[in-house]
Amino acid sequence: MSKTNKIVLRIQSAEGTKRIETEPSATARNLYDLARAVYGFDHSDFALCRERNFTKEIVSSGSQDVKDIGLKHGDMLYLRSVEGPSTSKAAERSASLSSLASSNSSSISNAAFSREATPSTSSKTSSVVTQLPKEDTVDVELYNQDGRIKRNRDEKLCRHNSNGCCVHCSPLEPWDENYLKEQKIKHFSFHSYLKKLTSGATRGKFVALEDLNCKIKSGCRDHPPWPKGICSKCQPSAITLNRQPYRHVDNVMFENTGIVERFLNYWRTTGHQRIGFLFGTYEIHPDVPLGIRARVAAIYEPPQESNRDSIRLLDDANDGDVDELAKALGLQRVGWIFTDLLGENLASGTVKHVRNIKTHFLTAQECILAGHLQNKYPNRCQHASNGYFGSKFVTVCVTGDEKKQVHMEGYAVSAQCMALVRDNCLIPTKDAPELGYIRESSDQQYVPDVYYKEKDVYGNEVQRLGRPLPVEYLLVDVPASTPLVPLYTFHVRKDAKGYFPVENRLIDGHIQDFSALADYLAKSRTMPFLDVVSDFHLLLYLYRMEDMLPMKSQLGPLLEAVRSKDKAKGNEWKAREVWKTLEELIAASSHHEDSSMSNDAAFVPADAEQNWVCTYCTFINSRELPACEICNLPRTRQ
Repeated sequence: MSKTNKIVLRIQSAEGTKRIETEPSATARNLYDLARAVYGFDHSDFALCRERNFTKEIVSSGSQDVKDIGLKHGDMLYLRSVEGPSTSKAAERSASLSSLASSNSSSISNAAFSREATPSTSSKTSSVVTQLPKEDTVDVELYNQDGRIKRNRDEKLCRHNSNGCCVHCSPLEPWDENYLKEQKIKHFSFHSYLKKLTSGATRGKFVALEDLNCKIKSGCRDHPPWPKGICSKCQPSAITLNRQPYRHVDNVMFENTGIVERFLNYWRTTGHQRIGFLFGTYEIHPDVPLGIRARVAAIYEPPQESNRDSIRLLDDANDGDVDELAKALGLQRVGWIFTDLLGENLASGTVKHVRNIKTHFLTAQECILAGHLQNKYPNRCQHASNGYFGSKFVTVCVTGDEKKQVHMEGYAVSAQCMALVRDNCLIPTKDAPELGYIRESSDQQYVPDVYYKEKDVYGNEVQRLGRPLPVEYLLVDVPASTPLVPLYTFHVRKDAKGYFPVENRLIDGHIQDFSALADYLAKSRTMPFLDVVSDFHLLLYLYRMEDMLPMKSQLGPLLEAVRSKDKAKGNEWKAREVWKTLEELIAASSHHEDSSMSNDAAFVPADAEQNWVCTYCTFINSRELPACEICNLPRTRQ
């Protein structure tokens, strides 16, 4: 056959539009082979259809020609991926094709072409329902409360007896704006927000909390994928930023001032800034209707590099061990804390007031990091379609106040900010820390327009594009404080020098090693054993001490004793073999304390061998080392 008898057909799929050249006498099976070759498929799990809604499927048959199908030069075919190989009999697809013809585009993108898809889909749905995350205990308790604010009988306005009730003394809803203004509560609680959504006639039947989506919906078959095409069905809507009226956590309470003071000792020693993670629990806040309070018991400091003006977090190989230890102690990550302190007068102890309404409260980079951490630790919610909505993870900044004294400010970023950070739409600006910037669309990513509203010089409310974007629209205030009566999950010492060193502080006198453990236990001989080990940083050091004396598997009863503050269980664990072994190692090292702290070359004899073997762990060390490189125990004379 001559070349003029050949016809060109177009095939559209999620991979784009391709062209194939065939003959009218070619079979439908040859048509499938050409489609597989032009798209580079190594399988036949697709079907060719004549209609855009994937009806009128072309059956892969060796007895049916292209001209018999009715295809002409320039016709468009539509390729649809299927689960499993394409069948060769139209009768086997008739039921599924009729259902596909009547379904919408979203169901088309997820449906299968076989009857076996129905039970498998239902089984997936049931598995998702059974695997919904378990909510925090404080959330379960608040679900069982009505949250109504009780009022006493007004002697001036109420005209009924003590058993009656009227509009002047009836209980108020937890989201009542007038009450919140009187109590100076800026945001109502998240559970008050849920009560408001479920208080209508439908009783929350149609309430479904959905996260904001800033990405193109996948699976649209009406056009080639981005950047070659986009439509109103898959394009994310433009976003108008609104101030979030609720907050997931209404207060951050540090159990005592010693927790923060111990954290600030690093800045006082070096002048460098510091980041830490807050570990504690969530509890009901009595001063806010249906409120939640984060109670902080300890601060963990991850590996980091810092100076006077910046901090860079490093990869933490022990991150999983920290969470395991905290869980055994009944704690969890509730937030993060960082310092932004610049000393002004060392004699009076004042610091500069750098964060205020004229400059910024949080920088764009800090908002992005807060959004990343809140996405990493989301809030479990039964009203969300995917089981998660928002986050209880809080941000605490230690900086100078108007009186130039050190104080704490608490924040959280809104759910809109979490979505912008999650979808990589928000970036910081180079020269203005108070401004963020919404990315512009590129060939790799489509970014929707983000707007915010402000008042112009004439007092009119105008809408601005978020390039740049003031980060105040993304913030939610969370008060941070300490109680009038201190609380203690871990033992607190009067002298700060008596504490065990904090992890990841690479400065003299703050390094966690075996000699520091020996010094700490030597200073604590007169104290009860449970008070000695009731230190989060000490327990973490023992938990991670794997090389010299593995103790992780043995610490369970001790952690339970610390959690329940049971001195009898603590003394019982002290009598175990693992602690006696540790005491023997400490006693052996105490005889060589002076030599282990000295770098004098005379410690090693001139005629000594090139290397020496540690008598404790048998590791071969270099001759210039006074202590073992592995177990950190001192070199002993043979």
